[in-house]
Amino acid sequence: MEIHRSTKDEPSGKGNLFNHHLSFLQSEDPAAKMVSWFTSPFKSAPKSRNAAGGGPSQPSLYNNEAALENNSQFSNANAPRHSVLPASNVQYSYSIENSAANVEQEHAPPKIGNHDRANASGAAKTTDGAWDGSLGATTQAAELSDETSRMGSTPSKSSVPSSHTSIGQSIVKVEPQDSENVLHTLKPRDATSSSLSSQLSPARSVTPSDPGLARVEEPTKAVKGSPKYKKLQFSELRPRISIPQNLGPAEFAHQSIHAAYSSRLNPFALHRDEYRLLRNHICQLHVTAYLNIRNRILRLWVRNPLVGVTPEEAAGCAASSRWLNLAEVAYEWLLRNGYINFGCVEVPDTSHLKVKRYRPKKYRRKTIIVVGAGMAGLGCARQLESLFRQYQYRLSLVGEDPPQVILLEGRNRIGGRVYSHPFKCQDPVGIPKHARCTAETGAHIITGFDHGNPLNMIIRGQLALHYHALKDNSTLYDSDGRLVDKRQDQIVEKLYNDILDRASIYRHRPIVPASVQGDKHLIEAGRDPYGETNTTIGDTEVSRQEESRRAGSDQLENVPGGMDKLTGKAHMVTGSRKKAAPALAAEAMGWHLASNVLASRDLNLDAVARGMEHPTLGAAMDEAVKQYQFLLDLSPQDMRLINWHYANMEYANAVNLGKLSLSGWDQDSGNEFEGEHAQVVGGYQQVPLGILQYPSPLDLRTQKSVRRITYDSEGRRGGVARIQCDDGQILDADRIILTTPLGILKEESLIFDPPLPRWKLGPIHRLGFGVLNKLILVYDKPFWDVDQDMFGLLRESDTPGSLDQEDYVRNRGKFYLFWNCIKTSGRPVLIALMAGEAAVQAESTSDADLVVGVTKELQRMFKDDQVPLPSETIVTRWGKDKFARGTYSYVGATSLPGDYDAMARAVGNLHFAGEATCGTHPATVHGAYISGLRAASEIIEELLGPIELPSPLVPAPIKVDGSPKRMGQKRKAEEELVGESEAAKTMRLDKIEQEILVSIFGEIGPQPAKATSKKGSNPFLLFSADKWEECRERLTESRRAATGNSNAKANKNEIRKALGEMWREAAEETKQRYRDKTNSNRAAFNENAVTFEARLASWTERAIEIRRKYLEEHPDVLSADEQQSMWTALGVYEHDRKAKMVSKYGERGGPGIKTEIV
Repeated sequence: MEIHRSTKDEPSGKGNLFNHHLSFLQSEDPAAKMVSWFTSPFKSAPKSRNAAGGGPSQPSLYNNEAALENNSQFSNANAPRHSVLPASNVQYSYSIENSAANVEQEHAPPKIGNHDRANASGAAKTTDGAWDGSLGATTQAAELSDETSRMGSTPSKSSVPSSHTSIGQSIVKVEPQDSENVLHTLKPRDATSSSLSSQLSPARSVTPSDPGLARVEEPTKAVKGSPKYKKLQFSELRPRISIPQNLGPAEFAHQSIHAAYSSRLNPFALHRDEYRLLRNHICQLHVTAYLNIRNRILRLWVRNPLVGVTPEEAAGCAASSRWLNLAEVAYEWLLRNGYINFGCVEVPDTSHLKVKRYRPKKYRRKTIIVVGAGMAGLGCARQLESLFRQYQYRLSLVGEDPPQVILLEGRNRIGGRVYSHPFKCQDPVGIPKHARCTAETGAHIITGFDHGNPLNMIIRGQLALHYHALKDNSTLYDSDGRLVDKRQDQIVEKLYNDILDRASIYRHRPIVPASVQGDKHLIEAGRDPYGETNTTIGDTEVSRQEESRRAGSDQLENVPGGMDKLTGKAHMVTGSRKKAAPALAAEAMGWHLASNVLASRDLNLDAVARGMEHPTLGAAMDEAVKQYQFLLDLSPQDMRLINWHYANMEYANAVNLGKLSLSGWDQDSGNEFEGEHAQVVGGYQQVPLGILQYPSPLDLRTQKSVRRITYDSEGRRGGVARIQCDDGQILDADRIILTTPLGILKEESLIFDPPLPRWKLGPIHRLGFGVLNKLILVYDKPFWDVDQDMFGLLRESDTPGSLDQEDYVRNRGKFYLFWNCIKTSGRPVLIALMAGEAAVQAESTSDADLVVGVTKELQRMFKDDQVPLPSETIVTRWGKDKFARGTYSYVGATSLPGDYDAMARAVGNLHFAGEATCGTHPATVHGAYISGLRAASEIIEELLGPIELPSPLVPAPIKVDGSPKRMGQKRKAEEELVGESEAAKTMRLDKIEQEILVSIFGEIGPQPAKATSKKGSNPFLLFSADKWEECRERLTESRRAATGNSNAKANKNEIRKALGEMWREAAEETKQRYRDKTNSNRAAFNENAVTFEARLASWTERAIEIRRKYLEEHPDVLSADEQQSMWTALGVYEHDRKAKMVSKYGERGGPGIKTEIV
């Protein structure tokens, strides 16, 4: 990006990318010095995974009854804490003057987490820099057993992100011991230096994380040449150890389902890649068991993203040893494809394992070069490093050392199109003191944390960065500076949405990939299936395809349901392709029809949509506007409002709507993440810097512009690739991942030898690469409403007062939206957006003209204030940036379905990543990161081959003869089951135990549960439960009226916000009624606690009687030894008739149930 920067005291003009105070990065080794301006307080808190979810409860982080929605998914009211935050979480300040000197000192990088299973969490910090949390639970947590400390914490039911911070579990602030430690590198201190180290001993992991590695006991006497490790066999691992014992199956299933949604996966259906892998190996019943296991593994990761999920934990997600092979496949697939163990996660180092001498053959160590240190390149390099460590033993088996990963970057900084430009004044106000004062010249917004955004795990779960949740509380100003009437704004927005909806009829309908669903009811109940079939899911493809064909003929599809003003993207909802007559639709919106208009008159866009060789969205919408002008008396202000929404759509796509494909402009619809949009406080660039540094620095080489790439187009084993840099350096590689922006590929400045094939060049030329520019204005004090995150400006047409749509194209995107960044930058800052044609014009407009123009517009809006010239300005010109040539991709008019997928396909040993290769999330930071994970998955598959499926994948169930025998006859297991394997025996006993539990639960119900929390102890929650449906219906009606879409629905965040307002406005007697009910619930809770022991003892006595009765009726199912083992495990002996207390009795049964006998 070419950045122009000016201040009051110096003339405007072209400046170096790091003008004023970043010139020290241009020294001999800028990569080594980058950490000196890395300002995020990353947390070095080792984590533990407690699947049981037990432990003492955490004091509430929020006392406001209406603010409970701010709980983060990474916090848990019932999670144990085993340690406090190490001393690496120190406060530090930014020092420009001595950065170059200080960076010469040697500092170890901080660790985000490690394989020590101490149960601490990522830190929770609010924007004022105070730590959230307390130490109230630490002492009791230390008493948890080793078995518990190996497992993960349990999420709370509410997992709405905080509006101001990344919230983890209970953390305390640790002050630095050395006052001179002001560098931006964080010196980690051993966790044992904590004040609680004498109480809390972190649990050490002794199991390697390599999926193909298992520890075996060392012989007492060393045997020369005998390996210390052997290949890990999932079939030998223990099932069920990761399944919580104090959670009901339904709640556990709910958490696992939520984890799948939080990982971009459907919890009830196979991903298309899972389907291709398993289609010929499992039947429909097995799909449910597989999905249960996969969702449970994801739960472990989502609840604790600071430490990698191990094979032992994954195997423990299987409820029975019969499903262990499915657990192995699920774990392998999730690991390889970047759904678990990604980002700044520490995985155990297995480099000390001595396995080299057992290799059948020694190959040269491979080199993988990643070109481009943007989010795609950094994400790919970090994922490769992690995968190579986790697969080190597996690589050794094929004669490979873990490959070397080299990251090349042409700039003298990282981040690519994520760049937080620092201000001259580094005196932050309103943000943490250690944060830098920056402006986002590139990527700006995190578009929702929920439903699978991988940045959620990195920003909130691993790096614990401060962030500011954005609100759509914008105000629109007309071109003369007057406020736009809200009602008129609403009905014009409805009209715009209707126009977009009618143009969307011509969209290309995507092909739904083949997949198969599990049993939703069983998955929601947390139960595995029974029975067996011989038909694989692949054999039933024909019938499913026929069902999909019939479903596809339905008249329902995704249609635009409104616009997101924060991102400019359309909300897609399920609706009918049949549209109401435009006149009737307009009347329903609140418009008055022009005279002599027939209500049945329809819009006809076929002339544009079918008459053009390459129809565009802009042409179709312009035609719809013209035809609506015959139905409605649209005023010049209405035209300005309509074109403001045009400009917002051009902001989302970085191009004039006249260049967007009519059939494919929203090809990524349906993949949007949910939740509030947010900005990172102190700079978005903290995210790529964190990925670069943690858990260990990547091999980054900056100022390495690539001129030529030679590759093996056949991808043969041993084929070599070569990179020639502009400085003359030549690097050889075995595989190359190219993450350069699409604009560079379109420019054809990069030479490929051999030339790229036609199937690759086609998408490069057809897809578009647009431009969005910003004018960043820094002031000494704000003159605008600092509580509004943004405000908009309607732009006048070239001919003032014009009703001709074409007159608005050139100017509508110029300063059409202003972002108020005072809460994220630490300075009074406005960012004026320039979209569409205005963004292109800005490339050739001087800084002075832009500043004068924007100041004039601001003075019109804020007439009561004297708007000063900014004290500092930054102008972006991304089209002139030789490393980007634009901002992000869009679906051009000539694009074809599948172009994004073709962009992602490798050519021999040359792989591709970047937002333009991610068809599901193009033009986004998270899309770029996801593409890096995908490219890393391709590399690991090339090295290790595809996932190997055990055979048989699911062993046949063991049948047990249940025919009765004569009284007194004893079964001799040694004679009747000679040769029975341990796995078969375990499955047989599991099935018997399940039958016994069914008998118990069917007669006396489940075991009495001890209340672990005071349900209904918050009056606001009780109020919300009563008013939820009423509020939802009211908001849904309002949304439908606002959008004109009968299928629109209110989302949960809107409902929660409205409920908070209703509670605050409720009468005092209403609130008192709920407070009284709360007191009653608390009394009931106390009574439950008092009577729990007696009820549990009574239930246990009846359960033992039912179990005895079952065994009397089925005397042949268990041998005498097996019966004895069962009773011993339950703590009941032949002479006993009662048990004082049975811990977790009847939840799963089997060994491990401890009891105290009378």
